Amino acid sequence: MSAKPDNMTAEEWQVRIDLAAAYRLVAHFGWDDLIFTHLSARVPGNSHHFLINPYGMMFHEITASSLVKVDHEGQVVEENGYGVNPAGFTIHSAVHMARPEAGSVMHLHNHAGTAVSAQKGGLLPITQTAMLVYPRIAYHDYEGVALNLDERERIVQDLGDKDIMILRNHGTLTLGRTVAEAFTLMYFLENACEKQIRAQAGGELYFPSEQAIETTRQQSATLPKVAPLLWPGLIRTLDARDPGYRT
Repeated sequence: MSAKPDNMTAEEWQVRIDLAAAYRLVAHFGWDDLIFTHLSARVPGNSHHFLINPYGMMFHEITASSLVKVDHEGQVVEENGYGVNPAGFTIHSAVHMARPEAGSVMHLHNHAGTAVSAQKGGLLPITQTAMLVYPRIAYHDYEGVALNLDERERIVQDLGDKDIMILRNHGTLTLGRTVAEAFTLMYFLENACEKQIRAQAGGELYFPSEQAIETTRQQSATLPKVAPLLWPGLIRTLDARDPGYRT
């Protein structure tokens, strides 16, 4: 375990540790897609600089110091020996620049979330988990691999004021004020998607009443508040397995 670099603020180092932990947790839960997809975080004190994974590194290998600092166009602004995939930052930059409160943005290609993204009805309110995220979800139609920067405007327009997005035929996305918030929303979203796929394989679906859905919609407003309770336990889980992400 290494100490904070002398040329870095304590705030940035903590965000780096949290983001590296999120990468390791994505691998831990089996949500990773080799070296593809991205989790990003805004650098404290600089609204136009962000941290993202070094291109070519597996999620279970990522550390706080290996994260690459980029600007809103995905260009490296502080060399650390690693490169990035600029195209991978298209979606993230759109959200970060349009939503100043977005301290972290997470995008996955997990099997369950991608499967639901390919279903016409999207996520269905058929489980408590789904109903908690259901009112928070926006949708964005697939336009091809996110290489066109012009798509950023349409992503932002479709996202609106939501903090969860299902990218049709592509995957899932969440944003939060902190890494912990974005990860918590992603956990609930992917969990809901997995339950939906399993339920659809088991026969005719049973839908709750509209009143129950509305009640859960109101209760869902507090979902991000779970993050400060959940995150420390996840960190303890990582530290018990391998604290190397902190280096």
